[in-house]
Amino acid sequence: MPRVAREKSSTKIYHIMLRGINKQSIFEDDEDYEKFIQTLSDCKQLSGFELYGYCLMGNHVHLLLKIGREELEQIFKRLGSRYVYWYNNKYARCGHLFQDRFKSEAVEDGKYFIKVLRYIHQNPLIAKICDKLEDYRWSSYNDYIRKKGIVDYEYALTIIKEKSFIDFMNEKNHDRCLEFEEKNKRITDVELIIKIEEMFKIKAIMIQNEPRDKMEQLLKRILEEIEGVSTRQLSRVTGVSMNIIWRL
Repeated sequence: MPRVAREKSSTKIYHIMLRGINKQSIFEDDEDYEKFIQTLSDCKQLSGFELYGYCLMGNHVHLLLKIGREELEQIFKRLGSRYVYWYNNKYARCGHLFQDRFKSEAVEDGKYFIKVLRYIHQNPLIAKICDKLEDYRWSSYNDYIRKKGIVDYEYALTIIKEKSFIDFMNEKNHDRCLEFEEKNKRITDVELIIKIEEMFKIKAIMIQNEPRDKMEQLLKRILEEIEGVSTRQLSRVTGVSMNIIWRL
């Protein structure tokens, strides 16, 4: 089936979601988050886009930006190749990290723009990762509050006055942008161990003792069928090398 053409924005502003392949984790530790933000900043300078908002979650990224010299496909080819090269080298893995096609939606007016920005900033609250927006380190919310960082915050503050910004960003709502509702909440090690035994009738720690083909088949099914599992976590509860899991 041919791909549907992307909706073009008359304002050149887009809400983007970039997701890990097979919903896998794309950030394992603070260094990964920091590297992605630095890569985003570097690409911003090279591609000439304006960045209005971002939020880095465990297995996906939300961005709000306005294209400049380069189109979306060029921007994300540059961003993806740079981060994935570094990430694969760090974790001794190879192959794709992101889904081959990012999701995007056109943002055509100021009212929807500020709604999208709030949705992006509230992602950690929706996923119950934190209780307050300012406690989450990997979004642009604190860039706006402190007026420093990599975002171009001036445009948003022409739509909503600075004194109203904090209240609006923290306001409870039922917004769902990009027709996406995050379902991939983090799962604890104990929850994962219980689910593995319930679903696959084997103790997690015993998977490493299975014949290689069966072991790999089990690991692959766990990644595909249990939401919120990272490769590092799966390695931790099964005792299987992260390199083996990455190669799957």
